[in-house]
Amino acid sequence: MDDQEEDDRRYRAPALEKGLDILELLADASDALSLAAISDRLDRSRGELHRMVQVLQFRGYIDQDAGSEGYRLTDRLFALGMRQPRTRNLVELALPVMRQLVQDSRESCHLAFHSRGEMVVVARVESGEQLGFSVRVGYRRPIAGTASGVVLYAFQPDEVRRRWEALFVPALGKEALRAFRERADAVRTRQVELTQSPLVASVTDISAPIMRGGAAAAALTVPYLERRETVHSADEVAAMVVTAANSIAEQLVQSDERL
Repeated sequence: MDDQEEDDRRYRAPALEKGLDILELLADASDALSLAAISDRLDRSRGELHRMVQVLQFRGYIDQDAGSEGYRLTDRLFALGMRQPRTRNLVELALPVMRQLVQDSRESCHLAFHSRGEMVVVARVESGEQLGFSVRVGYRRPIAGTASGVVLYAFQPDEVRRRWEALFVPALGKEALRAFRERADAVRTRQVELTQSPLVASVTDISAPIMRGGAAAAALTVPYLERRETVHSADEVAAMVVTAANSIAEQLVQSDERL
């Protein structure tokens, strides 16, 4: 062990480490986990973790699944992240532009950030049309599987891209990763992504980056619903999305200059 590692281990907080281990485990779990499962996966005794689980539940960071004895993360950590001034400021600036985009396009839209190798929806505005499609706030999917994700990835420096790639779950194979990088480079060239939704056959996801400091801080996305009576074409809506994303980015620059 070198001097740096010795210094790092000098400052230990075992109780805090156990709590963080539980939160990180539940963040990666696809299903609710019982106390026994948490203990097994962390290689710690139930007695050692029982009180920690109770405290995390009491503070609202985890909750018991209604259909089982397992535990899941709540949205409390997400809510804390949203309270950061830069994040809150971006969302506050984006919402009026998003409302105008919905009015002009007659489609719903949402705003997505990167989080641990995934894209997560942090804000949405629903269309007032009788027929529409939208996703809920807090919805998350792997970066490589969504239009928002590829846009967020496309407009990052190479070192950030590599860090994000290490977080992909499941990890992409060599050929899949090469194809994803090529897709991202193409998106970067055309400044917008239009792709068939991986979940809904009649929806085309249209996404553009909201730039801040030379990288994508967020992705603005419209799930464009194909109708028998077309109001706007997908290409027309794509132009609206790019204009809206650029408008938000310009306001961010002005806001950051005032800080």
